[in-house]
Amino acid sequence: MTSAAQPTIHKKGRERGSRRRLSLAIPISALVASILAVLVVSGATGQVEVSGIDAAKIVIGHLVADMPWMSDGSLSTLQDQAVWQFRLPRALLAGLSGAGLALAGAIMQVVVRNPLAEPYILGVSSGASVGAVLVIVSGGAAFAGLTMSGAAFAGAVIACILVALLARRRGELSPTRMILAGVALGSLLSAVTSYLTITTDAQNVVSVMFFLLGSVSAATMSSLLIPTVALLIASVAVFGLARSMNALLAGDESALAVGVRTTRLRGALLVIASLLTGAIVAVSGGIGFVGLVIPHVARIFVGSDHRRMLPITVLAGTLFLMVADLLARTVAAPSEIPLGILTAFVGAPFFLWLMRRGGEKAGIDR
Repeated sequence: MTSAAQPTIHKKGRERGSRRRLSLAIPISALVASILAVLVVSGATGQVEVSGIDAAKIVIGHLVADMPWMSDGSLSTLQDQAVWQFRLPRALLAGLSGAGLALAGAIMQVVVRNPLAEPYILGVSSGASVGAVLVIVSGGAAFAGLTMSGAAFAGAVIACILVALLARRRGELSPTRMILAGVALGSLLSAVTSYLTITTDAQNVVSVMFFLLGSVSAATMSSLLIPTVALLIASVAVFGLARSMNALLAGDESALAVGVRTTRLRGALLVIASLLTGAIVAVSGGIGFVGLVIPHVARIFVGSDHRRMLPITVLAGTLFLMVADLLARTVAAPSEIPLGILTAFVGAPFFLWLMRRGGEKAGIDR
């Protein structure tokens, strides 16, 4: 290769990189704008009448000191409480839950090399459910007096540890054994949850069912801390491992050939996905289909490169569950539909459509 040709090659490479960054910036900008729009609509939707502009002003007024509209009487105390204490926290928690479940789903599909994997495949949700239900039926006496969220997270961690121990073979984590162990353990823990539900007092059954089907109706600003921290830590860790995840998705032999320690990587990803799922399930209950569908949607739009796919997955999961929560509290108002029911109604047909229309590009036909 001549020295004159090298600058041309480097220039073309830079141009391709610039085009890739530009093409990724477009869907990211669209998703961020849509998320902000849904936040405003969520703040303005409810029994207490608040316009979209007033909802935005209330949020800004709490974030920025000495805003004049917060003290000039144009906004009532009831409007302020409705937006800041109820609508905004649940919209944010729905967004965090969607982002966390979507990211965990993308991770699990790499860990077990199965495009049908999702965050609950390893029994983490079932472990969290047992912990939460124990607290509900025992009035806090179980799990050393932990709160429901704390007990749910503890149950998720225990389930993760058990699956990891059962799936190890000759010092390595086998994807097939992980799936089998997760399915078996999940079934066992689901049976425990069912037994606790049918043997508890009638007044506890509604609380149990709402947790099992998923809901963010009890969200508060303080309840956002755990999922926010978990999502930030998981995102930083996983984005740094994106290249290795690309190699692992191609198979263990290919990954080893490029220097990826597959067992260590798979173990790290398993811990990240399980703890992230546990943190989300602990505050929002069992919400299905987000971690299964959203990663496939991201792959269809931006491809399978995890450096591009993961940011889209996180933002799309945020938007999807925020919209789902908005529908859950408005479609049958004044009653509320559990999020798990709504995501199943939307997610199952959409996933079937993905299989028919975009299966190969989404990785379903591999």
